[in-house]
Amino acid sequence: MRFTRTLRAVSGAVVAGALLFGTAPAASADYIRDGQWALGAFGADDIRRHSTGKNVIVGVIDSGVDAAHPDLKGNVLQGKSFTHAGGRADHPTQDAHGTAMAAMIAGHGHGANGSAGIMGLAPDAKILPVMTDSTETAVTSSGFAEPLRYAVDQGAKVVNMSFGSGSIDLDEKKAISYALSKDVLLVAATGNDSSSSPQYPAAAPGVLAVGAVAKDGQVWRKSNYGEHVRLLAPGQGIYSAGLDGKYRQSDGTSDSAAYVSAAAALVRSKFPDLTAGQVANRLTRTAITPNGKSDISTPSPKYGYGTVRPFRALTQDIPAGSKYGPLKAPEVEESASEENGGATAGDAGVQKASGGSGIGIPPIVIIGLVLVLLVAALVVVIVVVRRKKNNGGPPPGGPGGFGGPGGHVGFPPHQAGPHQQPSPYGQQPSPYGQQPSSYGQQPNPYGQQPGPYGSYPPVPPAQSPGQ
Repeated sequence: MRFTRTLRAVSGAVVAGALLFGTAPAASADYIRDGQWALGAFGADDIRRHSTGKNVIVGVIDSGVDAAHPDLKGNVLQGKSFTHAGGRADHPTQDAHGTAMAAMIAGHGHGANGSAGIMGLAPDAKILPVMTDSTETAVTSSGFAEPLRYAVDQGAKVVNMSFGSGSIDLDEKKAISYALSKDVLLVAATGNDSSSSPQYPAAAPGVLAVGAVAKDGQVWRKSNYGEHVRLLAPGQGIYSAGLDGKYRQSDGTSDSAAYVSAAAALVRSKFPDLTAGQVANRLTRTAITPNGKSDISTPSPKYGYGTVRPFRALTQDIPAGSKYGPLKAPEVEESASEENGGATAGDAGVQKASGGSGIGIPPIVIIGLVLVLLVAALVVVIVVVRRKKNNGGPPPGGPGGFGGPGGHVGFPPHQAGPHQQPSPYGQQPSPYGQQPSSYGQQPNPYGQQPGPYGSYPPVPPAQSPGQ
């Protein structure tokens, strides 16, 4: 599959990419920090008292990441370039998109106590850059499958995918399944067309799809929607890092996905024993909808479970939940040889039979038993016929014996077994797909209800920051 880069396809950046600002004196750099409204909305200072993303690697499949940027120095690994040129991914020269995503995730600022420049939500996380292309053309025949597998194999526990395409191929589906089998949380942007047309990988089962929320807490007007949407995060007027020490401002669901990837890194750092789906469960259970509700049972196609709240995800008492949490199970699985240590499909069947699950009797034994029973039945018939000829009457036992109207000797009348009871499967109403869809039935959240943002501090004084 051929996929396009996302600075235009998903990021929706301002003025053909971004507004770039040079590395300026302290006053200008402070202005950049002050412009990071999402940090205030999230309550970033309080968040850092609970987690900073330490010991978590976040893969960023994008245009590469500028490891020399003052706000990212020390937090960027070498990575790998899947462009035709190959090589490392930590020194891009043409496109700042990947650097911007990385800074929102793991930027640490610069200057005294890191007070200037871009601060990420998870400043102690490490970024694994996986460079795709810097243009509008594809770079590998397998789309994002190879880059994703590489990120997983290099130890990433969260992978940010701020790009999109209208289709997905089998290799990419298998790569997603492979990532989940390795307990990696995949986060992707939904796109910026104000459309319900699915964009991949966001719409693929197993991926946490993220739309954008505006400064007023309502769904950003260009954010794509659909049944696959699970979360929102800030995506309007977002400042971040650019190339050569510069900065940029942009709108788009790319930025939103980066913030959710950072939130996932925070949770994975504090709760390392949770599965990827259980991390997503914490993020969705603590999200807040545009009309102020939390822990809703059914996601809206417009805003999913709501806007992510990292502070709540880190501090609220949330049951771990199932393996996949709010994520749909992947559509395809890895082949048996990859998932079962080289076992073939036939081997898997033998293992199931011999492991105590099911009867497990070899076919040859069953055939032998059938032959024995047939021979025994034939012997009985011969004996009965001979006795009848010899005695001129029925065999001993009278009515009710073998062959009589009373049924077969030794077997009670046939009783209804469990298999004869009505099966509940398919007769009880299934909760999936039969509940009324919230999309189109709930009031349009955009611009109608007051959101959690829009004022500083972003929450009522009676609550703790970030909540």
